[in-house]
Amino acid sequence: MLELKQITKVYRVANGKQTVLDDITINFRTNEFVSILGPSGSGKTTLLNIIGGLDQYTSGDLLINGKSTKDFKNRDWDRYRNNTIGFVFQSYNLISHQTALANVELALTLSGVSREERRQRATDALKRVGLEEHINKRPNQMSGGQMQRVAIARALVNNPDILLADEPTGALDSDTSVQIMALLKEIAKERLVIMVTHNPELAETYSNRIVNLLDGRIIADSNPYQEQDEKSSDVQFKKTKMSFATALSLSFRNLLTKKGRTFLTAFAGSIGIIGIALILSLSNGVRRYINKMQEDTLVAYPLTIDRSASGNTFNFSISNDNQQQRNSQKNKKKIGTNNVLKNMVSTQVVDNDLKAFKSYIEKHSKKFKSLTKDIQYSYNLKPKVYSADTSKGVKTINPSNLSDELKDTTANIRAIASNIEVWQELSSDKKMIDSQYRVVSGHLPKKYNEVVLMADDNNKIADYVLYSLGIKNVDELKSKNIKKAKSSSYAYKDLIGRTYKLVINSAVYQKESGVWIDRSNNNDFMKKLINSSENIKIVGIVKPKEGTGSNSETGVGYSQDLTNYISQKINSSQIVKEQRANKKHNIFTGQNFSNGKKEFSVNNLSKEQRSKLASMAPEELAAYVNRYSENAKATYDDNLKKIGVIDTASPEKINFYTSSFKDKKSLKNIIKDYNKEMKRKNQQSKVLKYTDMMGALMSTITTMVNGITFVLIGFVAISLLVSSIMIGIITYISVLERTKEIGILRAMGASKKDVVRIFTAETVIEGAIAGLLGILITLLLNAPISTIVKNTVHIDNIAVLPLWAAIVLIVISILLTVFAGLMPSRVAARKDPVEALRTE
Repeated sequence: MLELKQITKVYRVANGKQTVLDDITINFRTNEFVSILGPSGSGKTTLLNIIGGLDQYTSGDLLINGKSTKDFKNRDWDRYRNNTIGFVFQSYNLISHQTALANVELALTLSGVSREERRQRATDALKRVGLEEHINKRPNQMSGGQMQRVAIARALVNNPDILLADEPTGALDSDTSVQIMALLKEIAKERLVIMVTHNPELAETYSNRIVNLLDGRIIADSNPYQEQDEKSSDVQFKKTKMSFATALSLSFRNLLTKKGRTFLTAFAGSIGIIGIALILSLSNGVRRYINKMQEDTLVAYPLTIDRSASGNTFNFSISNDNQQQRNSQKNKKKIGTNNVLKNMVSTQVVDNDLKAFKSYIEKHSKKFKSLTKDIQYSYNLKPKVYSADTSKGVKTINPSNLSDELKDTTANIRAIASNIEVWQELSSDKKMIDSQYRVVSGHLPKKYNEVVLMADDNNKIADYVLYSLGIKNVDELKSKNIKKAKSSSYAYKDLIGRTYKLVINSAVYQKESGVWIDRSNNNDFMKKLINSSENIKIVGIVKPKEGTGSNSETGVGYSQDLTNYISQKINSSQIVKEQRANKKHNIFTGQNFSNGKKEFSVNNLSKEQRSKLASMAPEELAAYVNRYSENAKATYDDNLKKIGVIDTASPEKINFYTSSFKDKKSLKNIIKDYNKEMKRKNQQSKVLKYTDMMGALMSTITTMVNGITFVLIGFVAISLLVSSIMIGIITYISVLERTKEIGILRAMGASKKDVVRIFTAETVIEGAIAGLLGILITLLLNAPISTIVKNTVHIDNIAVLPLWAAIVLIVISILLTVFAGLMPSRVAARKDPVEALRTE
C-alpha cells in the first residue's frame, strides 16, 4: 500500500546543503506496527513527515497503492493527510481553547461530515481510548496520558489507513507509556502504525517490525516487506474544506480565551463607527425635520402653474456675459457693466397654455391622481360679496376695499391692503379638506352659499380679515385712535351665523338706451340690488391641522359649488345671452367691435351717425366719444371676461397638492415629459414655464446638510482606518500566538485556504463586535442628545439612526477588519506546517 523509492531529502542551510534522508527505499504492509529507531538527527521525524505529507521529498518517489505522488499538488497532499493519515505527536498538539470532544471533531469538519455524525464519531473515538467521561474537559484539565489519548482519538476519528506517532510516549511516565503502547498495538491490528521512538525496549515489546536509521539511511529492518508487482491504481481522496461556520466557531472560541483583549480591540474599532453613526443620526434627524417641514408646506405651497409666467428667471447675480466680460477685463484698468436693468427689461412674460395642459391632465388622469391629493383649477371669477347692512352705505366685502378705507394711512399700508385676498376657494375634495383643517366650531360648507372662517393654529384670525369683513371697525387704524385700539376676542357664536350678500357679477349691469352700463358705483342701484340678493352665511370656524404648514393662513373659505353657482347665473343672464347672440356687436357701446380703428374720427361715421351727433348735448356727445374709444380697445372675449364668464376648459391657475416631495418630483418629471412632447411636436407655445421656489429652497437646504454630513464623515473615517490598522496588528499577533494550531490544522489536512478562512473568520467576528458595539453606544448616546436638543430648540428626535445605516456600518466595520486581516491571514497560510508544529 505504501512504498518509498529512493527518497532523498536535502535542506538548504547557510553553508550549503544538508542531506537528511539519503536514498530511502522501504515498503509497508497494510496493517503492521512499525517502530523507527535511531539517534537524534538520523532523519526519523523527517521520514515520518514525508510519509505524512507534511514535508516534501527532494528526489525519489512516494507511492500510494502503486500511484506515484510526484505530480501531487498542495490540495492532493491536503486530502491525503485528511483521508489517509492520522498524526499522534509527542507534545499532544491539542488546541487549548477546545474541549476534548471539539479537538477530536476537528478532523471531521474538514471532511464535510454533518454535525450530528461528527459528534457521534468523536464520542465513539474517545470511548475507544477510555475517555468517555472526559469529553467536555479542556487540555489544561487533563493529565499527560489523557491528552495523548485525546490525540490518538483525534488521529483515529477519520478512520485513516496510516497512523503516524512521533515519540508518543516521550513526555509520559512509564506506566502511562505502557498503556499508550498497548493501545497503539491494538490499533495496528487494523491499520498501518508507524512510530518514531528513542525507546528500543518499548519498540521490541510492542512492535512487529523495527527499522533502524543512521545518518539518513536504513541500516536495519527486522521484518522487511518483500516488494510485489502491483498495478498502479487511481487513488481518489475526498475533497477537504473547512466550512466558514467551523472557522467562525474556532475563532470565536479562541477570542473567548482573551475576552479583555477582544473587548478592547472591538471598542477601539468601534470609535470610528460611533463617530459616523452619530453624524448619520443627526443628519437623519435634521433631514427628517426638513422633510417634515417640506411635507407641512405642501398644503400651503402647492406646485402652481399660472397662465402668466416669466419667460426667464431674473437674477441679480452677474450673468454669463458679464462674467465673461469681467474675466476679459481682469487685467485691464477698466470698469465693466453689470446689466441688471437690461436683464429685467428683457425678461419676458409668457402665457402658459393651460387649456392644452388641462386636456393633457384629463387624458392622463390616472397618472396625475396617483401623485396628487387634489388638483385645483382657479379661474378669474371672484364672488362679489357685500355687507348686508346698507343703512350707512354700500360696503364691499369681497373684493376687499380695505385699501380705500385706509386712505388716511401711509401709501405702503394701502398698497399692502390692496394686495390682500381674504376670500379663497377651498378644495373640492373632501379628503383633502379633512387633511388640511380641523373644525373648531360649526361645520364645513354644505351648500354653495355657506362659508367658513379660517383661523391660524393659535386659534386667531388676522385683524385685516376682521376689518375686511366689517367685524372690526377700520376707524381704529386712524392715527388718533390707534393707541386706544385693543386686541379683541370673539365667542364662536358671535361669528358663526353672520350673513353677507352675494351679488352675481352680471347683475351690476343695467341696459339703457340699447347699451349695458355698469351701475356698481350707483349707491341707490346697489342698495336695491344688495337687498334683493342671496345671503352668504358663515357656518363654521376651522383651523389648520398640526403639520399642514398653513399655520398663518387666515381668511374666508368658500366651496367650489359657489364658483359653479355664480358661473351658471352669469351664463344664464340676459347680458351674456345678448353678447353671445351677436359676437360682432359690443353690448357696452352699442357699436360693432373696431376693425383696427383706434381713434375717433367723424370721417369714419355714416351720415346718420353724423346727424345724430349734431343733435347731441355736449355731455351726451362726450359720453359717445368715450364709448367709441372704449370700443376701439374692446374684443368679444374681453367683454365676456368683464361680465364674469369663464371658460372651464381654460383655467387661470392650476394647483397640484401632493403628499410627499417624492411625488412632487415625479409630478415635475411628468410636466417635463409634457414639455418635451410639445417641443417634439414643434408646439413651442404649449411649453409650460413655472418656478417651484419652495422646492428649490428646500432642495438647497437638503444639499447643504448632505454636504456637511459627507465632510464630517470624511474626517471621522480616518479613525476607522486607524482602528483597521490596529486590528490588522492584533490579527498578526493572533497568528503568532496560534502558530502551533496552524501546524495542527495543516497536519489534519487543512489547506492554506482553510487557514486563511480561520483568520478571516476571526476578523469578521472582531469587525462584527466592533460594529455592533458602535451601534449600541450610538443608540445610547442618541437618547440624551435628542433630549438636550428638544429642551433647547424644541425639535423632537433629532438624533435617529436609520436601520439601513446601522446595517451598512456593521458591514463596513466587518469589511474593513477583513481587509486589515488579509496580510496576517496570508502570513499564517504560508507558514511551514513542520516548523509550525515545532513552535512552543
